[in-house]
Amino acid sequence: MSINHKIRNLYQPVQPTVTKSGGSVVYEEFLPNLYLQQFIYCYWELKTTRKIQEGFSYKVVSDGCIDILFEINKPQNVFVAGFCRKYTEYELEAVFHYVGIRFLPTMFPQIFKVAADELSNKFQNLDDFVPKTAQFISNSFHHSLSMEEIIAKFDYYFATLISEIAFNYDNRLYNAMDLILKNFGVLNIEKDINVGISPRQLQRLFNYYIGDNPKTFSKVVQFQNILKAKPSLQSLKKNKLFYDVGYYDQSHFIKDFKTFYGVTPSRAFQR
Repeated sequence: MSINHKIRNLYQPVQPTVTKSGGSVVYEEFLPNLYLQQFIYCYWELKTTRKIQEGFSYKVVSDGCIDILFEINKPQNVFVAGFCRKYTEYELEAVFHYVGIRFLPTMFPQIFKVAADELSNKFQNLDDFVPKTAQFISNSFHHSLSMEEIIAKFDYYFATLISEIAFNYDNRLYNAMDLILKNFGVLNIEKDINVGISPRQLQRLFNYYIGDNPKTFSKVVQFQNILKAKPSLQSLKKNKLFYDVGYYDQSHFIKDFKTFYGVTPSRAFQR
């Protein structure tokens, strides 16, 4: 099994589906072709099904990934959203149709040779970093394309691009990631990760390929593991979930969760 496939098998980042919009806003994820699934986690679509009276506030939770995104009606404006150490909220217009590509951790820097920490906690023009891909999107997409046609264009473009890339699979980085993912982010970075380099060297690798240090990435993985579990309010109260996911007290659990999600666990998992 390749390193890329191992990451995908161990880590499936969650973006909570749109709720409380009365069906006027929909979010959906789509798999790339089988070859690309080791590099790209998903393509996604976020759109209105009808005009919203007062616009829409869309919240993106921390997921450890880097995304390319654009409005299908304005493909000349293409953006890249880097690794975020806290949730991000976007105020959208009354009508919108966004399309995006979510790359698995480490894959954007591998494919585009751009340091992930240059993008961290930022939302920037893709043209400033990867002008060829920004130009491809600007020239290739328009509002009359179906999602199937969009996916086919992405698949062809990225399969061609990636086939020409020499990847740098530094075992020190990927062995450390393997430990973090297999332990769901619950480990002592300095004591439990021994991959033959100093903590400072490991931090440099994580900054370049992930966008932040190993500790922050571990916390995001820990948070994502909570989302994947989909606990109910009852289980949050009775089962002391914060102990199960590596927290020693409820206050730190709630604080970290709110940083990554924007609301408390009880608000997030309301049924």
